[in-house]
Amino acid sequence: MIIDAHTHLWKTQNGTVNGKKVFSVGGGKSNFGGEIRQMMPPFMYDGENTAERLIANMDYANVSGAVVTQEEIDGNQDAYLLSAKQKYPKRLKISSLYEEGKPFNTDGFDGIKICAGRLKTQDLTKHSEVFEQAAKNKKFISVDLADGDGQTGSLSELIKQYPDLRIAIGHFGMVTRDGWTKQIKLAENKNVMIESGGITWLFNSEWYPFDSAVDAVKQAAEICGFEKLMWGSDYPRTMVEITYKMSFDFILKSKALTDEQKQKFLFENAKEFYGFKDLPECIKIKNMLED
Repeated sequence: MIIDAHTHLWKTQNGTVNGKKVFSVGGGKSNFGGEIRQMMPPFMYDGENTAERLIANMDYANVSGAVVTQEEIDGNQDAYLLSAKQKYPKRLKISSLYEEGKPFNTDGFDGIKICAGRLKTQDLTKHSEVFEQAAKNKKFISVDLADGDGQTGSLSELIKQYPDLRIAIGHFGMVTRDGWTKQIKLAENKNVMIESGGITWLFNSEWYPFDSAVDAVKQAAEICGFEKLMWGSDYPRTMVEITYKMSFDFILKSKALTDEQKQKFLFENAKEFYGFKDLPECIKIKNMLED
């Protein structure tokens, strides 16, 4: 069984990047702050990145559960994610979006997402109210830090202040950037985990089978242990280059990892950290290319 610790959903993309609007223009493309970018696979031609499409991809790839995080470039998707969770309560864990200077919500959500690298005030201790509320309400924090170690000090202070708060650091610590191991080192703390959402993006120039990404997973495990690492796809943006199944298949087929390490990375760690229960065991459906 497999759990995806980093996905995105939206009904209508209505976000911002560097103060400029981000919105769909059709064909899977978006206006990304004035530049047209292929945001999703072209068959998502209507601009909708729905729960139904994610679940269909999960079923095909035999992924049982997924964590839906958020990004400011997509706009606040709180209302849509609540409806998605209502429809797929056993398969999805959802995060509300923390937006600097705005009220944030925890009711009905499993966690809160902080796009820390996009904050105007980069010192995370200045945003302690969201950590306090997450701890109080037993939610998890999903956080994408700025490149390197610029925010590791302030996050470390909050980890000490809220030692029982579950915190998942995304994008595998921005693994291809200088100082990434400082982010990984934070997972030496009791309730801090590292998830690999975006790792295939960060190693995209190498492409499948992402041997350097596997090496990075092993290096991170040497720092904090395999029990602190979780797989994430960063669906759907990474799907503009690879299929959903390819986003974890390179792990399954790697000879550099043991079966026990793969099981922890792809399933067991996320199941325990996010509290998934009664997950369905996906049934493999033979595709048209198989004998």
